[in-house]
This record gives sequence, structure tokens and C-alpha cells, in this order.
Amino acid sequence: QVQLVESGGGLVQPGESLRLSCASSRSIFNVNPMGWYRQAPGSQRELVADITNDGRTNYADSVKGRFTISRDNAKNTVYLQMNSLKPEDTADYYCNGRYRFSTYWGQGTQVTVSS
Repeated sequence: QVQLVESGGGLVQPGESLRLSCASSRSIFNVNPMGWYRQAPGSQRELVADITNDGRTNYADSVKGRFTISRDNAKNTVYLQMNSLKPEDTADYYCNGRYRFSTYWGQGTQVTVSS
């Protein structure tokens, strides 16, 4: 089993930045891939970005060029650097990881982008 704990959400103004962190209870080398999803009110959960244990990344078109996913294997942590935030980025952000054919989710962290 894997526990994933997100942190770093908050309220920011448009154009500002936030960095989300996801700490894993297991070595993230074995949790593959790991990713960030988000869910806005009234919308389905959608993939934001994911990263494999060999560093390959994948991004939603809506965040390409603004968001960067990275992983620190020594700290068992995955990050999502979010720059140039827009009001439409407002959502609950969830960390996700796949381990031994099962998928695990964190509890979510809220990101609100508003002036």
C-alpha cells in the first residue's frame, strides 16, 4: 500500500506561482508513474501531468509551458511547479501513483486563483 500526502495549495492571484508537493510512504522509484490530477467544481477529474521513474513527462495541453512536474527520489516526493496561474486553474489537486497494479490517491490540496 502507498500513502500519498499533498501540500502547497492556497489562494493566489492570477499570474502568480505555487509549488505543490506529494510525499509518498514508499520509494517513488517503485511507484510508477506518479502524477497530478485536478478537479474543479462540477467537472470531472483530469490529468494535469505525470512522470515516470525514468523521468519521462506528460502534460495536459492547458498547462504546457506553465507547469513543470518533477520528482526527487531521495525524498520520495513529486512536485508540481505551477507558474502563470490562471483563474481556470482553480481546482482541488490530487497526487496519484501506481504501485503493483493498484492506483493510489492523496487527499487533495485546494488551489484557488483569484484577484
